[in-house]
Amino acid sequence: MALYDLFSHPVERSYRAGLCSKAALFLLLAAALTYIPPLLVAFRSHGFWLKRSSYEEQPTVRFQHQVLLVALLGPESGGFLAWSTFPAFNRLQGDRLRVPLVSTREEDRNQDGKMDMLHFKLELPLQSTEHVLGVQLILTFSYQLHRMVTLVMQSMAFLQSSFPVPGSQLYVNGDLRLQQKQPLSCGGLDARYNVSVINGTSPFAYDYDLTHIVAAYQERNVTTILNDPNPIWLVGRAADAPFVINAIIRYPVEVISYPPGFWEMVKFAWVQYVSILLIFLWVFERIKIFVFQNQVVTTIPVTATPRGEVCKEHLS
Repeated sequence: MALYDLFSHPVERSYRAGLCSKAALFLLLAAALTYIPPLLVAFRSHGFWLKRSSYEEQPTVRFQHQVLLVALLGPESGGFLAWSTFPAFNRLQGDRLRVPLVSTREEDRNQDGKMDMLHFKLELPLQSTEHVLGVQLILTFSYQLHRMVTLVMQSMAFLQSSFPVPGSQLYVNGDLRLQQKQPLSCGGLDARYNVSVINGTSPFAYDYDLTHIVAAYQERNVTTILNDPNPIWLVGRAADAPFVINAIIRYPVEVISYPPGFWEMVKFAWVQYVSILLIFLWVFERIKIFVFQNQVVTTIPVTATPRGEVCKEHLS
């Protein structure tokens, strides 16, 4: 009987083409169901695009040696006493001006080149008839970030305490904490607030009013606050003893939030997508094995042949 090549037969070629098209359609559908649903699942689970990121950094903080003090006296003493490091403010106080003794020391405990805390002590001389019932104190600082966000600003710590009984000393031990209303930009230098918190050159009393200073400061998007939940008010002052403010202000490590760049967003999204994709790859690989082994889609096994060789099937 004559031998002939089945591959050359039109009917056989049509049959094989039909099987190939079915298998190709199945593989295309399997690929679509493997790669597209993980993207939809990751996107619909929220947080696919990273809108805000954060990191830790200890800021570079230095005390500016600028002080504004208002000591509230008992009613029999006549109001208040005040002093600051700004000559124009002192000239406005008249008889209420009282010059204290101030000592400060900054400390770098871990020797990393950045100051870790400020030791501040103020001794306000008083007359025997004067009694302090409350304190309002402003200290200013230079505050800088350098790691990912480059920020240079001047900030303040505002301390206010009042008690019903006269005191001899106010002890404060707290942290100078950073407050962000908006994430900080990680591109370029941010020096919007690198201006003095108190306009020490102004001759007008309005510029030294505490309500004006605090209100203008709170309009910033980035500020610092003195976080001390438990100031200690000590009583029992001797007649000739000064009123003492003893403060320890720490400069802790901060968590800085910022809007991520394009590649950071892509990396974050890619990790989420791939973590879901691996599950779909495993599932659909098992489905394809089941389909082909059980001939759910009719297929013809073909032995791979090296390029250049002709493989023919013959019937006798």
